[in-house]
Amino acid sequence: MTNLEVGDIVMCTVNRIVGTIVFVKIDNNGEGGIILSEIAPGRIRNLREYVVPKKRIVCKVLRIFQNRIDLSLRRVTQKEQKEIKEQYKQEKSYTSILKSVLKNNAEKIIKEISQQGKIYEFLQEAKQDSKKLENLVGKKDSGKILKIIDSQKQKKAIIKKEIFLTTTKPNGLELIKSIFKDITNAEIKYISAGRYVLQTTSTDIKTADKNLKEILKNIEKKAKNSNIEFNIK
Repeated sequence: MTNLEVGDIVMCTVNRIVGTIVFVKIDNNGEGGIILSEIAPGRIRNLREYVVPKKRIVCKVLRIFQNRIDLSLRRVTQKEQKEIKEQYKQEKSYTSILKSVLKNNAEKIIKEISQQGKIYEFLQEAKQDSKKLENLVGKKDSGKILKIIDSQKQKKAIIKKEIFLTTTKPNGLELIKSIFKDITNAEIKYISAGRYVLQTTSTDIKTADKNLKEILKNIEKKAKNSNIEFNIK
């Protein structure tokens, strides 16, 4: 039984290639298959340029039927690849912290946390409220784990988006400035007439992406109210 859903982006390891099907091991979710047409767009001259045994790849879940999971490699965007790879690095880092503190008890605790969701997300929540972690590992080890996490230099995720704001109104510049004036959690860069780049930063790529989406939604609303043309590249 899998906890995956159609549309999920998953980290996989290429296991074997049988005919025109690539079989992969999906992290914590068994095995899946990718047919040749879902490896890459167009004609594939050399399959090994894309997949070889033991290679780590990011895939999208297309279909789930009983124990069969159909995946796609070509339908994963660069943004989705970047996001899932960053999550994988974070998960690996936090798993290592648990192993270093909990020693022989680590595998059992890692399994219990994984049944609830991602280890990274669990420990991020523990930074705000440590009760769940304390119940699992005890107050002493919980303190050690959170101390190591706090001492780590968090790598910042940067999400950018180019937008266009144009108007023929004589006070157009003032109107555009008024749209930007309340934005405090993003950096705005002027490129050329009507072109701007918005950038958000966070230690969590999901948070950075979510913040940018909210900002763009608000800009679009304000632009519409001011009869200013708004587009996202």
